[in-house]
This record gives sequence, C-alpha cells and structure tokens, in this order.
Amino acid sequence: MNLDKFIETATPLRALGVIVEENGYITGRHVWEAPCRRNIYSASKSFTSTAVGIAQREGLLSIDEKLTDAFKDDLPENVSPYLEKATVRDLLTMSLGQEKPFLMGTDRPYYEEKDWVKLTLAQEFGSYPGEKFLYNNAGPYLAGMLVQRRSGTDLVHYLMPRLFEPMGITLPTWETDPLGYTFGAGGLFLTLEELHRFTELYCNRGMWNGRQLVPAKWIEEATQKQVDNGSLGYGYLFWRGRNNSFRADGKYGQFGIVYPEKNACVTIVAESREADKLLKAVDEFIYPQF
Repeated sequence: MNLDKFIETATPLRALGVIVEENGYITGRHVWEAPCRRNIYSASKSFTSTAVGIAQREGLLSIDEKLTDAFKDDLPENVSPYLEKATVRDLLTMSLGQEKPFLMGTDRPYYEEKDWVKLTLAQEFGSYPGEKFLYNNAGPYLAGMLVQRRSGTDLVHYLMPRLFEPMGITLPTWETDPLGYTFGAGGLFLTLEELHRFTELYCNRGMWNGRQLVPAKWIEEATQKQVDNGSLGYGYLFWRGRNNSFRADGKYGQFGIVYPEKNACVTIVAESREADKLLKAVDEFIYPQF
C-alpha cells in the first residue's frame, strides 16, 4: 500500500495517524506523532451500539422495548404521543423525534439538572420516531444508560471482559455524566492502535482470535442503512459511506472505516477541522489500491 499521496494530502489537514488493513494484514501505517490516548468523540457512539448488541444477546434488553417501559420512573409528567411510540431502536438511529439536538458538547457543562435521563426525556418531541433524522446525543446517551442500569455497572466495566480485555485494551477513560454514569454519546479515549482493533473487529464481523465478541447478526444490522439521513444512510450509531462502506465517526477526524466487499479497513485519528477532506482522501488515494 503506497500512502504517499494520502500523506501529502492529510498532513496539512492535521492527520495524526492512519492504519490500513487488508485481508487481516496491516498493509499501510503512518503516524505524524507518537500515538497516545485521545478523545475519539462521537466514534464512541459505535462502542455504545456494540454494548447494546452484546446486552441484547445476553437478554438484558431488547431494541424493540418502548422507552416508556425502559425508563418508566424517569418520564415527564405529560408523556407526548411521540414519546409513547419511541423504542430503544429509535435511540440508535438518530430518529428519536425530538425537536432539537441535546447533550451536545457546547451545552453539557452548563446544565443545572444533574439527572440527565429525566432531563433528556423531558425535552420536546415534535415528530413520531423514525420520521426524521436529527443528529442528537440524547439517543446514544439513553441507550448507554439502559445498558448500565440493566447490567449494574458502567459501560467501561461492562465492556472490559466482553470487548476491551479480549482485544488487549487496558481500562480506558470515558467521559461521565454528573452522576458518574458513562456518557455513551462521546468522550472515550483510545490510541490509534486501540481504535483500529475495534475497526478490525467489525471488519471481521465480530470475531476476534476465534471468539465471537459481538454477534455477527448485530454487526450486519447495525452497519446497514436503517434510516435516511440525506446522504448515504445511517445504521445503529454507524454512518454509511461510499463504496458500500460503514464507519465509526468522531469529530475532528476520528474514523474507523470498513469496506466489507474488500475485506479491508482504515483507521484514522486526527485534529482536523476539515475531516470531510480526510474521508475524500481515503476514497481517492487508499480505496483504489484495495
């Protein structure tokens, strides 16, 4: 894999590292500085999706559950007909039906209410779930909270024996809400190599060293188009992309991109304010070499 043209394009875009893998072998790697654990921002959502898939396999929850059952003690005094229809699945597809994005990074430090579950469910709903795509941290946060409540532990410790430890990832840092629960919509810190292991896991349909860490059926469902987002589609906290790809996607260019038809994947960490150009550079200079 010749990365020269990609490196030339990605350098001024402030890429920090890239790993390319084909058929189980790393065929390209370049780092602009020594790897360290960095915030992968909304790529964290894909880990929350994974936790939901594992929890469903364990019988802790169902994505068909209604939120009014899953969070029956946290509902607002007046439950709208829109909220009455919402299910766990709607938390994963960015089509919950709320009017405005909530729990976004610029707002989280300023909420006076410490119980974010009640605060989130009290936000205004303006449409039925599934009708409208709206990028919103409310869904993945609530999905992560449900896993934590049903399992009796935070997302980090829930995923340690089920995902992180088998892949050789030591206890990571993950942002929490004011009550100490893992914030499933963002704030997980990983190295380039650790994020790549997750990308590789999805490229391998959930199999790691002969062990099925994530149900293959979940991976197939979570990474296919579940809703129309005005672009190439959105799954269960995964973005659809060009060349029949899907990806974990975080602010400033944190990407775990999988190309199932090529049995290949690309992982990038960056500090880019033009992350879309990094994706374009992958399409132009890396993908054609698969």
